[in-house]
Amino acid sequence: MARAGDIIENPITGEQITLLKTAPDTGGEVLRFEYLVPARTAGPPLHVHTCQEERFVEILSGKLRARMGKDEQSCGKGESLTVSPGTPHTWRNDGGDEVRMLVEIRPALKMEEVFETTFNLARDGKTDRRGVPKNPLRAAAMAREYSDELRLAWPPFAVQKVLLGLLAPVLGLLGYGGRYPKRGDPGPSPP
Repeated sequence: MARAGDIIENPITGEQITLLKTAPDTGGEVLRFEYLVPARTAGPPLHVHTCQEERFVEILSGKLRARMGKDEQSCGKGESLTVSPGTPHTWRNDGGDEVRMLVEIRPALKMEEVFETTFNLARDGKTDRRGVPKNPLRAAAMAREYSDELRLAWPPFAVQKVLLGLLAPVLGLLGYGGRYPKRGDPGPSPP
């Protein structure tokens, strides 16, 4: 379980998250973290948080390029950006300097688990440069586990839900759960 003060790192992208407030710290109200994004980092695929607000509270250094819906904008030092629930969005650092920013996600739900799982998969070489699992069954298991936290912006969620429902028995038989623990965590080794 993540705790305030923990630092998690993605060895593929070089991203680093320092947890400042976690779901247990705030009764589930907020996840707050400092996010370091190296230069020329592609960022996540276009996605949606259906019931969470994502706030880039303050850009501490560097320049972030964000897409919300069809609009793009840059945010530099001292600026902020708020993504309302249900808004398709992504971001990237296409500049030559790292971006450091404070980020809040409200409510927290299981977002720290999403980051831990993604970064743990990256540690084992199981994601691409955008943090997407290379194995489509692993990606499907995560999509099922964390559908309240995030969804791909395309295809429509109704289609995603049907496909994930059809895959559920296969995922279970093959031992794919949504979480991917760090080394040394109890439990069976994930595929």
